[in-house]
Amino acid sequence: MGFGFASLIAGPVMQYLIEIYSLESMFMSMGILYFLIIYSSSSCLRAPRIADGIPALTTVIKQPKEGLPLSAERKQMTRKEAIRTWQFYALWGIFFINITCGIGLLAVVSPMAQELVGMSSMEAASLVGVIGLVNGGGRIGWSSISDWIGRSRTYICFFLLQIIAFILLSFTRNIFLFQSLVIIIISCYGGGFSCMPAFISDIFGVKQLSSIHGSILTAWGIAGIVGPVILTFMKEITGSYMYTLQLFAGMLFIAFLTSLILHREIVDE
Repeated sequence: MGFGFASLIAGPVMQYLIEIYSLESMFMSMGILYFLIIYSSSSCLRAPRIADGIPALTTVIKQPKEGLPLSAERKQMTRKEAIRTWQFYALWGIFFINITCGIGLLAVVSPMAQELVGMSSMEAASLVGVIGLVNGGGRIGWSSISDWIGRSRTYICFFLLQIIAFILLSFTRNIFLFQSLVIIIISCYGGGFSCMPAFISDIFGVKQLSSIHGSILTAWGIAGIVGPVILTFMKEITGSYMYTLQLFAGMLFIAFLTSLILHREIVDE
């Protein structure tokens, strides 16, 4: 949630500091502020007290019995074991595609809004602010939904919604529809982050969840470069955002098929 809402707060603050001081002073000021916030917050971290009547969490991890389905007694896998399975690379792939498309759109949403639907620079800036809220809200909303319908079904919803949204986005010239489609895409982008740790635990267990999650997050680092580069390159070559948006829809269709295969192979809680 903090990851999504941070851009809504930090963006205007950084812009204000640049205007009244300089770029170097902004980085220095924000660095000091971040240090104070992070250090003071981490100093307050404590394990929660065990309430009366609630059993304490144990470190005992049951191994699955032979012949039992995954949901009966989940297998607890190490990182080395996980990266030898096709499910790991399937998760990595769908995470990479979800972020590539989402972060690519984030990088150009303001100029795209002005070019495609004629929004003013002020209106486009306001949309960027709303996106910060949607990004954070999507993490809360979609993770709650995933607890109800399961993670694999949630990712199927992510990709199905985004395929439709990106296709419509490439053709629409209506401001309201454009904003609605962007909001849908960014909510799925944020939800993809919040649901991934639980999705990993559904498949590989929690024995080395952090380590496996860290390996999956390498997709984020690569996608952060690939997404904006693809969109910018295609825009320069074709002179239009339409083909890139349709390319993203095609990539999401691959992710959709992959998520269907994952859904058939695992049992969600």
